[in-house]
Amino acid sequence: MVQQIISNSFKKAKIIPLNCDSKFIIFSDCHRGDNSYTDDFTHNGTIYYHALRDYFNDDFTYIELGDGIELWENSDFNEIFKAHKNNFLLLREFHLKNRLHMLWGNHDMVLRKDKKVAKLLGSYFDEINSTKKDLLKGLTYNEGIILDVEGFDKNIFLIHGHQADFFNYVLWKWSRFLVQFLWKPLQIIGIKDPTSPAKNYKELIKVERRLKKWILANNNQMIIAGHTHRPRFPEPNELPYFNDGSCVHPQSITGIEIADMQISLIKWHTISNEDGTLQIIKTVLEDPQDIASYLK
Repeated sequence: MVQQIISNSFKKAKIIPLNCDSKFIIFSDCHRGDNSYTDDFTHNGTIYYHALRDYFNDDFTYIELGDGIELWENSDFNEIFKAHKNNFLLLREFHLKNRLHMLWGNHDMVLRKDKKVAKLLGSYFDEINSTKKDLLKGLTYNEGIILDVEGFDKNIFLIHGHQADFFNYVLWKWSRFLVQFLWKPLQIIGIKDPTSPAKNYKELIKVERRLKKWILANNNQMIIAGHTHRPRFPEPNELPYFNDGSCVHPQSITGIEIADMQISLIKWHTISNEDGTLQIIKTVLEDPQDIASYLK
């Protein structure tokens, strides 16, 4: 069943062209919350904003591979928006330039419905002027994206990755219930959710194994996913399974850049200078590789 779910996602995927002029930054698993003790994103909010502002100024297109908004632990989106208003308004700038593409993951699976997207993200209330303003009006979320690479028969499939996780895809409502009423309260005393691949190594390996099985069964189809929070960047002679990591690593975020027909794994993080000031920098974790080497 899992293999068929992934195949269905591939068949329904949104197609975006990729050529020598294209520049994409791919992040996932931001899990933007309400700035409470369970909001893992709040520690990296400034790093994320700095990185996205840099990409916006450099004409990159932003792609988010799901779990961008933590809608399992939080029922009130208004509180999430207030906590991370600057980041949502920056996403709006990408959207107005037609440089924003979003996938839904298991933690924001309700956004697979356009009406829900319009209700939550279409507008916001400006408390300063007491008026309603457009936010991400007209935005649609997708389950998958295909980057159609110019000059090649093969392409790049972008997916959140929970399609390879039966409990968090088919039984996602039950999983959400457990997170809301069981695992969220237990986080206070340090007990992690064992059903989450990001927090359970055995589940992580199972998800990766299922994705790799699908890649092999589909002519070595190149995949970029999220969900597990574990960055993966294969060598050109290895199975083309990539993972962009997450935006909730300790004091850092990881992502995948595509530019000049090359792909690389990057990390944005803080460093402490000799004068005691903190600086946000980008580090290349895996050097750029030609995309062509993964599409043979």
